[in-house]
Order: sequence, then C-alpha cells, then structure tokens
Amino acid sequence: MATFEEILKECHGTRKYRPVVDAIPYANLIGLDYQRFGNDVIFKLPDNPDNIGNPILPAVHGGVVGGFMELSAAIHLVMMLDTPAMPKIVDFSLDYLRPVRGGRDTFAECQVIRQGSRVANVIINAWQTKREEAVATARAHFLLAP
Repeated sequence: MATFEEILKECHGTRKYRPVVDAIPYANLIGLDYQRFGNDVIFKLPDNPDNIGNPILPAVHGGVVGGFMELSAAIHLVMMLDTPAMPKIVDFSLDYLRPVRGGRDTFAECQVIRQGSRVANVIINAWQTKREEAVATARAHFLLAP
C-alpha cells in the first residue's frame, strides 16, 4: 500500500488529484468533491443528511462547514504549489455569515494571498446558491513542507 507522500508525488506527475482526496478519511466522511478548471478549483460539500447539525432548520453542522473549508484550502495548496507533503494548519479563523442550509450543496473557492518559503496564507469563501451570497468566509495559515 502506497504512503500518502507517494500518492501525492504520483498525483503531481499526472496533475490529477482524486487519489489524494480519496486517501483522506475525513474528505470521504463528509463527501468532499472538487472540479478543476485550469488553475481554478471549486470544492463541493454535497447535500448529506449525516452532515446536518440542526435538524429543525435543517442546517449543516458548523464543524462540518469549518472542516470542509480548512480541508479545501489544504488540498488547494497541494494542487497549486506541488507540495511534497500535506500542509499543516497553523491558524484558522472562520466567520459564519448565514445558516448553511441542508438540502443544498455547499461550494468553496480558495485564494492564496501570500506564499513564502515556509508559510502560506489562504482565504476561503463558501456559498450555496449564489457565489456573491457567502455563507462563510475563512482565513487560514499553513506551514508548508520544506
């Protein structure tokens, strides 16, 4: 069985990162998916009753939303920077702007704001029906592998 680093190295060669996502248990648990359009990537958290935290609204659990956004940013860095290992989270700040409703898919887009030799700063925006109506926004700092 290949190690995560071996899977990552092979994916950098093919530029196809589905095996990386498949190798992350939490990504499989929440159903994280993505589509790549050149250098742009849209991440998707599909509607899933198991991700509901408040069944009365219903609304997706805040921890699932945060985990989805953090993982999207880490995978985005892997894709864009050809990192030899998964970036490690240093700091994550999340603002919930409106309820993340159940019964709808949630999408996220990441933007690398600054990338140094050791640390990368990423902004993540999540939405459901309209990109301009964000349900959450986050800022993350990652430690990059040397």
